[in-house]
Amino acid sequence: MASLRLDRRDGVLTVALSRPERLNAVTAELTEEMLDVLNGLMADEETRVVVLTGDGRGFCSGMDLQGGAAGGDQGGDQGGDQGGAPREGRVQRLYRGIARGAEVTARLREIPQPVIAALHGPVAGMGVSWALACDLRVADPTTRFVLPFTDLGLSAGDCGLSWLLPRLVGPAKAAELSYLAERLDLDAADVLGLVNRRAAEGEDLAGAHALADRLLAKSPYGLRRTKELLNASLDTPGLRRHLQAEVGVQTLAFFTGDLVEGMTAAMERRPPEFGNR
Repeated sequence: MASLRLDRRDGVLTVALSRPERLNAVTAELTEEMLDVLNGLMADEETRVVVLTGDGRGFCSGMDLQGGAAGGDQGGDQGGDQGGAPREGRVQRLYRGIARGAEVTARLREIPQPVIAALHGPVAGMGVSWALACDLRVADPTTRFVLPFTDLGLSAGDCGLSWLLPRLVGPAKAAELSYLAERLDLDAADVLGLVNRRAAEGEDLAGAHALADRLLAKSPYGLRRTKELLNASLDTPGLRRHLQAEVGVQTLAFFTGDLVEGMTAAMERRPPEFGNR
C-alpha cells in the first residue's frame, strides 16, 4: 500500500498512516487503503487487536487540502474525460471524499477488534475523529489535539467528531472545544479523559503494543462482545445517521466565501476576518 504501512505480529495488526512528508494528511488514496484494511478485519479471526499510528513527526494533520483532498477535489466542474463522459462535479467529489472519511470512523467502531491509537505530534482535523473513534489512546508528550474547524470556516461536525466528542468529554466541554477551535496539549487532553495512557516521548507505539499485549491475555470472545455492547450503549441516535448529517453540512461549507478566508488566513498566519459569505 502506498499510503499505509502494515505490520502483523502475534495477533496484533499495526496500521501506520505513512505520508510523513505531509504529516500523514489524508488523501483519497489513503482513505481507500484504510477502508480496504478495515473491511478485511471484519471477518479476520486471527487479528485480535489493532494499533493505529502515524509515521514520522505526527499522527495525522487532517485532510490534505493542498495535495489532493480526501475526495480528490481537483479539477473543474465542466467538461468530461477523453472518452466524453461527464466529469464529476465539485459538490459530488467533496461529498464523496468526506463521506469516505466518515466511513473510516464508522469502520473503526464496527470492526470486532479493539483499536488502540498510538499518538504523537499533531492530531488534527479528521485525524482527531479517527483517533477518538479508536477504543483506547496512548499518547506521548508531543501530542497536540487540534480542532481548527470554526477558524477555517468549517463545521466541527467532521467524520463523527460531533458524535464522539460529547460522549468522551460531555456536551458542555465538547461545545467549548468545538466552538473555540481549541488546541489541547497532552496534559489538557489527559484531564479531559481523551487519553488512556501516557508514554515517554517517542514511546507511544511501544506503549500501545504493551497495552495490546495485555488485551491479548483476555478472552477473545469477551473482548469482541464487550466492544459490541459498549458501542450499542452509545449508539443513540446512531452514529451512521449522525455521520450523514455531518457530511452534508461539511460539504456545503466548502462553497462559502468564509472557507476561502479561513484557509487563506491560516496559510498567512493571521486571524481570519469572516463576513458570513
